[in-house]
Amino acid sequence: MTSSVSKGCFVFKPSANKRRKTPTVEDYFTHGCEDTENSKLRFRNCQTLWEKMKADTELLQDELNRKILDSLLAFIRKSVSTFQRGTDDWASRMRAHEIPTAALVLALNHMLQRVLERLMGTSVSVDNEEEPEQRSTNVNQKRVHCSLITLCNWYKTVTKKAASGTARKKRTSVGKDMQQHPPIVVIFKDLEAFNPKVLQDFILICSRYVEQLPLMFVFGIATSPSTIQHMLPHSVSSLLGIELFQSLSCTQHLASVIDKVILTSQFPFKLNGKVLQVLVSIFLYHDFSVRNFINGLQLALLEHFHSQPLSVLCCKEAAALVHATELSHRDVERLQQLPSFMRYVEEQGPQEQVELLTSDDHVKEVCQKLLKDLCKYHKNYYPTLRCLHILTASLPKYPLGKQIRELHISCLEKNVWENDEYVSAMQLLRMMAKDELTSALQKCAEILKSVKTKKMRAALLQLDNLLSKFDQPGDLVENAAGEDLTSTGKGLQKKTDLFQLQKTLLEMKTSRRTKKMSQFEILRDQALEFIDSLVRSHLAPPESQPLYEVCYYSSSAVLRRHLNATPRTSIQTALSNPYHYLKNEDLRAEDGTVSNAAPDICIVYKLHLECGRLINLYDWLEAYATVVSAAEGKDPDSADFGKVDELKHARFIQAVSELEFLGFIKSTKQKTDHVSRLTWGGC
Repeated sequence: MTSSVSKGCFVFKPSANKRRKTPTVEDYFTHGCEDTENSKLRFRNCQTLWEKMKADTELLQDELNRKILDSLLAFIRKSVSTFQRGTDDWASRMRAHEIPTAALVLALNHMLQRVLERLMGTSVSVDNEEEPEQRSTNVNQKRVHCSLITLCNWYKTVTKKAASGTARKKRTSVGKDMQQHPPIVVIFKDLEAFNPKVLQDFILICSRYVEQLPLMFVFGIATSPSTIQHMLPHSVSSLLGIELFQSLSCTQHLASVIDKVILTSQFPFKLNGKVLQVLVSIFLYHDFSVRNFINGLQLALLEHFHSQPLSVLCCKEAAALVHATELSHRDVERLQQLPSFMRYVEEQGPQEQVELLTSDDHVKEVCQKLLKDLCKYHKNYYPTLRCLHILTASLPKYPLGKQIRELHISCLEKNVWENDEYVSAMQLLRMMAKDELTSALQKCAEILKSVKTKKMRAALLQLDNLLSKFDQPGDLVENAAGEDLTSTGKGLQKKTDLFQLQKTLLEMKTSRRTKKMSQFEILRDQALEFIDSLVRSHLAPPESQPLYEVCYYSSSAVLRRHLNATPRTSIQTALSNPYHYLKNEDLRAEDGTVSNAAPDICIVYKLHLECGRLINLYDWLEAYATVVSAAEGKDPDSADFGKVDELKHARFIQAVSELEFLGFIKSTKQKTDHVSRLTWGGC
């Protein structure tokens, strides 16, 4: 029998319609959107807004890092220059064996080994002698002994070569000095993580070589500068010439982020009071992480553009006006169903109401007008908010909050002038001294100068007029009480009877009650009336503005569910209803039951709920084997049904161990073949 076999390689290219396309970020965004017509446009708007927000927050972080780095470099240059030129400052430090140390508020031989290896770029041995096998494997690799003497010799060799290469060049700057004699900077990234004893010994040894090596330390401190005193005794900390470099605290950093991204009319996307309160509360009571706050802001942005079809209008004013003319009939219907638009319609005349409810073109025209008004509202809102904060931030007990975000949240929730705290703040402002009041009003004028709207320009003109009056000397109204007091004093010098004396004293008391106001008191009242009118005109909550739903994200419950997770609830949901997360149709079951095809840990968890406080492991295992046998499709009448083999036994032990790790059960000393249940319920 003969056979002929031909072998070849053939390429069959799939047709274009059969090729699987890799999902993009846009595909994930548009999947599940309520309105797919404008989902791509909403995605582009969302992406554009987030890229700008991200760039602004990163710019703040870069500026913060640059300031800290510049301060550290200035400290290093100063220390190096004094070391190289042998000034008295460095000489005194050498006599005291003091190491310049920058405290940045953001085993011994083995530690030296790491330092030498990083600096010298070679292998360092801790012991004098190596093992024979180790020596044979490192024949071609140069090794040096772990000591600071070795480091001194290496540093002299390196700097000597650098000096010989630039011997003919005249040194003219500290930068060139640093190139010839660079400092040895040892950075302790996380000081709190170091073993205090190892750190103490390292500092003691390094202090003996500070005359030969320009050693410098940088301590990265996450908690407080007092950490150095807690970790190091005085005999060791006295060997460090510590200079403190402190970056912005996390709360100050958060304030700068909120000021840059949220308290501005530059970005059309906004958060309502409850959503902002959720993000701030998570920051203050959970993690103090500005990065997580920004991530929460990003999640709110994505949720808004994904769940709100009319977010297509949440963009720059010019683009929003164009998109308003391109709204579909379904979008117009959504617009008409907005609560704020329905209130606007109710405030119009009968004929206008009919047009707004029947004509799509008229709705689009009105929509453009309302979008312009919403933009003007934001442009006037934030300057007024800042002016009110400047006036009230320094008041006793901070009735309207110490941070501007607190005042902002109050203004978002309701009319701020209706709060008792606002009334209290205005009463305290009426007792403010002239210097404090004029200084605050001048800061308000600087804020209003940066705004180009008509209302803010008119307000600035009025405020400048008030400030000019404060500078005028003298009183506009004479102090009649002072004159009455003088004339009364002259009258008392004359002889008089008891009746005349009582009459005179009564006149004096009446004159004090009817004391006329001074010029400053009159101007102070006028200034506060001006501020109050500004607040009432421009700090109304956003819900009062038509179409505010287009820009404001208000689903605080959704945001809290995503960000402020409840791990135990999620674990119990996954164990009792695995379909909730896995979305496998085979796992569907009635409420209170678990499919026999569920993962082992879910079956074991369900069986343990049917037990009492103490669970017999053998009975538990047999019940598990019965459920698994049913899942495998075995005949209940067969001999193998419910039989415990090695595989089932191993799977059961693993599931029980996982439950113990999650904290649902624990071992007990009452009975060796039992475990104790740690959850409520059951028999």
